[in-house]
Amino acid sequence: MTGHRAYLDYNASAPLLPEARSAMLTALDAAANPSSVHREGRAARGIVEASRRDVAALVNASAEHVVFTSGATEAATTLLTPNWRMGRGDLRMSKLYVSAADHPCLLNGGRFPADDIVRVGVGRDGVCDLDALSAALAAHDRTDGLPLVAIHLANNETGVIQPVPAISAIVKAAGGVLVLDAVQAAGRIALDIAVGAADFVILSSHKIGGPTGAGAFVAASDLMMPKPLVTGGGQEKGHRAGTENLASIAGFGAAARAAREALSRIDGIAALRDGIENTIQSLAPDAEIFGQGAERLANTTFFAIPGVKAETAQIGFDLAGVAVSAGSACSSGRVGPSHVLKAMGRENDGGLRVSIGHGTTPDDIELFASALSGLLARRGGRASEAA
Repeated sequence: MTGHRAYLDYNASAPLLPEARSAMLTALDAAANPSSVHREGRAARGIVEASRRDVAALVNASAEHVVFTSGATEAATTLLTPNWRMGRGDLRMSKLYVSAADHPCLLNGGRFPADDIVRVGVGRDGVCDLDALSAALAAHDRTDGLPLVAIHLANNETGVIQPVPAISAIVKAAGGVLVLDAVQAAGRIALDIAVGAADFVILSSHKIGGPTGAGAFVAASDLMMPKPLVTGGGQEKGHRAGTENLASIAGFGAAARAAREALSRIDGIAALRDGIENTIQSLAPDAEIFGQGAERLANTTFFAIPGVKAETAQIGFDLAGVAVSAGSACSSGRVGPSHVLKAMGRENDGGLRVSIGHGTTPDDIELFASALSGLLARRGGRASEAA
C-alpha cells in the first residue's frame, strides 16, 4: 500500500465526481451569457435550467423554487434576514432562533443583529432541546415580527440527525418560519421539502461531489421570500443578482442527480462506518464516539480518545497518509475547541471526524486502522494490531 492515501474527510468536501467534471467541461464550451436571447445564450440558459431541475429533484421541490448562490454560506446569509416580502408587502422576522451546535453560517446569524439571535441548547447526544425551543418560541413577542428558526438537519461534526418533524411542529405552532440547513444530509438521507417540514432548505454543491462555488436555497413555495442579499440585475427572478456561474451550476446539477441515484447504496456506506467504529473501540476501548446513541448519518464518526489531542492526532494521521478532520473545516484551517462538543457539554481536547463516501474503499479503512494503531502505540496508548 506504499503511496496510498485515504481521503476520509467527505464532510469537509467530497471529491469531484466524474459526472460533475464532465458537465463542467461541457458548460465551459458554452461561451455565452445565460441571460442573452440569441442561440448561444439560450443554450447556456438550458444548462442552468436543467441543473435547476436536478437540484430540485434532490429535495423533491419545484424547479422554479430553486435559487442558485455562490455556496451554502451565501444561501444562509440571504435567508437569515429580518426583512422579507410576502406578495407585494413587507414581512418582518424579529428574532432568529438557532441551535447551539449549528454550523457557523447559521450561528453567526446572517443579517440579524447579535441581540436578536437566540441560541437554543442541545442534549449530550447533540439533539436539539425541544422543550427549550418550545419555551423560547412561546416567549416570542409577535407584535414586533415573526420568529425565524434555522437549524441543521444533520450536524457536520457528529452526523447527528435532528428530529425535524417535531421541530417543525413547534415552529408552526408558534407561527414561525423554518430554515433547514441540509448541506450534510443531502445525498445521505432522502429529502422531501414537499412534506411541509421546512419552508426553506439550504444545499451545497461541493458536499455532494460537485464543484465549489455553487449552492442554493430551495423554497417550499414562492409565497414569501427574503429580500435579496445580492442586488443588481434580474437573475434568479430577482432573488440573487449576478451572471450565473455556468460551469459550477452545471457540475452542481450533475452531482445532485448522482447523489439522488446513489441513495440506494447508502447501506454500504453504513457498513464501512460501522467497521471504522469497531476498529476505534477495539484499539482504544476508552474512546468516546459522540452522538452514538442518536440517529446519525451513515457516513460520519466523531470520536475522542482520552489524553489524545485532536490537533496532534490529525497531524499524525496526515503523516500516515490518512486525511481526517479535527472537527469542522470551516475556519480557514484553524483547529480549536469544538463548539459542537461544548454545546453538548463535552469539554475535552477536541474530537476527530472521519467522514466517508461512495469512493471510500476497504483499503482506506485498513490504512486508517494502521494509522490509529501506530498513533496509540507512539503515545503509549492501549492498542492491538490493526486488522
